[in-house]
Amino acid sequence: MKVIYSESHLGHDPQFFVVRGQIRRSNEQPERATTLLNAAERDGHVVVPAGDFGAAPRAAVHSARYLHFLETVFDRWSELDDASPDEVVPNIHPFPGEPCTYPEHLVGQVGFHLGDMACAVGPATWEAATGAAHCATHAAELVMAGERAVYALCRPPGHHAYVERANGFCYLNNTAIAAQHLRRQHASVAVLDIDVHHGNGTQGIFYERSDILTVSLHADPRYMTPFFTGYAHETGSGAGAGHNINCPLPRGMRVDPYLDVLRETLAQIRAFEPGALVIALGLDAYEMDPYKGLAITTEGFHRIMAEIASLGLPTVIVQEGGYLSDALGNNLASALAGFESAA
Repeated sequence: MKVIYSESHLGHDPQFFVVRGQIRRSNEQPERATTLLNAAERDGHVVVPAGDFGAAPRAAVHSARYLHFLETVFDRWSELDDASPDEVVPNIHPFPGEPCTYPEHLVGQVGFHLGDMACAVGPATWEAATGAAHCATHAAELVMAGERAVYALCRPPGHHAYVERANGFCYLNNTAIAAQHLRRQHASVAVLDIDVHHGNGTQGIFYERSDILTVSLHADPRYMTPFFTGYAHETGSGAGAGHNINCPLPRGMRVDPYLDVLRETLAQIRAFEPGALVIALGLDAYEMDPYKGLAITTEGFHRIMAEIASLGLPTVIVQEGGYLSDALGNNLASALAGFESAA
């Protein structure tokens, strides 16, 4: 399987991350991508440098003012009196349900566009985020050209990013960008998110659309971030009614009951009859991942991806979560081998 990779991610190393009131270095570290790349190369996958596909693929998903914000915010922040010299971090947010005017002041814009304290913006964040989006776009291009499946090694990840809001380590929604790009060739596309966290940004982007089916299997938001979304009653609205499927899972679920839920969602994807599939691959469902929401083993990722491959669809695999552990590289190798075993 071809692996699309961009070294632009290396400069993005966020340091400001708040966990239950404590400031820590982010779990979303450059070493993640290095570990994944080494594992892919070790298993003989062909690494392809990401091309530059310009602004159009990201502009098809995100608003113009949000993209301008991300591209310029660090330089503008650096000109403020008494601003942190290292990273842009919000200190105020709009309250849901109240009247909201787009702020003129940069501090207000930071609070508007950065949804939490897990998406600090540093001097190389924009370059890394656009590089990741190029990875997803390049993978979609290759699949549209006839490849059965392509893996986009995206960092930073993307599935928590909304149309104009960064969130949860994510700035540009690589999964949504790949899905939207595939729509150039296919009348309908399915997104299957198997990250341990709900793909709230992807849900938000496509919630009112019927041409893209979004499915997410994730740790129950009653005990796991993002807390506010990911419940089974969220099924889409307007034209998208019935086209959003959430499967919240109990803490510590192992692979056999997970596969039972997955098979039900695969039947729903088959009934939708998409022309192509995007897998938001989160390896953070691993039993020893720092988040410990689910308990999937290394071998379990092989079984999960083999089951998904049975759909027989042209597939873009987009890297989402999966944080540093001794098994991270082995988990990716197992997942890709599982998909190839059934493709």
